[in-house]
Amino acid sequence: MIRVLIADDHKIVRDGLKRILAATTDIECAGEAPGGDEALALVKANDYDVAVVDMSMPGLSGIDLVKRLRAEKPRLRLLVLSMHGEHQYAARALKAGASGYLTKDSASEQLLGAIRKVAAGGVHISEAAAASIVSQQKASHEALSDREFEVMRLLVEGLSPTEIGARLHLSVKTVSTHKTRILEKLSLGSTAELVRYAMEHKLL
Repeated sequence: MIRVLIADDHKIVRDGLKRILAATTDIECAGEAPGGDEALALVKANDYDVAVVDMSMPGLSGIDLVKRLRAEKPRLRLLVLSMHGEHQYAARALKAGASGYLTKDSASEQLLGAIRKVAAGGVHISEAAAASIVSQQKASHEALSDREFEVMRLLVEGLSPTEIGARLHLSVKTVSTHKTRILEKLSLGSTAELVRYAMEHKLL
C-alpha cells in the first residue's frame, strides 16, 4: 500500500484528491495538511511513501518546502502539484528534490499514475516539460566558452584543479575561476552534479 500525504490549503482540492485515491486498492491517503508548516510537522512524526504538495500555501511553501521535506525524510518521494505551468517551475522543483510535477488541471487524469511512478522510484513530468528542461540545459552548456568547456571536460574526467592547470598551462586560481563560472552557467552546485549533467547530455 502506498501511503500518501496530501498538502494543499484548499479543502475542496484535498477532498477531491482523496476521492481519487479512495477509488484505488493500492494507494491510501494517510494524512493531510492545510499548509507547509503542518505538512512538515506530519512528515517529522510519520512515515509516508509519497507527499503530494501544493506549490503555493500559507507559511512554508514552494521550493523551500520541497527542500525542507527532503532534508527531513530523504527517502520520501515528493510530487509537486501546482496551478503554474510546468515550464515555469518544473525544473526548479526537480532540482530542489521533487520526484514529479503535476499541474492541477491535469491532476484528475494523471494523479494515480504519477503517484505510482514516483513511489516506484521514477520521475513524473510531461513530455513537453521534459523537452523544455533539456533544451534549457542544452543551451546552458552551449553557452560555455571553449576554454570553459575544456575545463569542464577535464573536471568530469576526475582531474583536480592543479592537474588541469598543468595540462592547460593555467594557474590553479584561473582553473578555479573557470570552474565557478561553469557551475554558475549550468545552475549546478557541485562537481558531482556536473558529472551527472555531463552523463545525461552525453558530453563525456
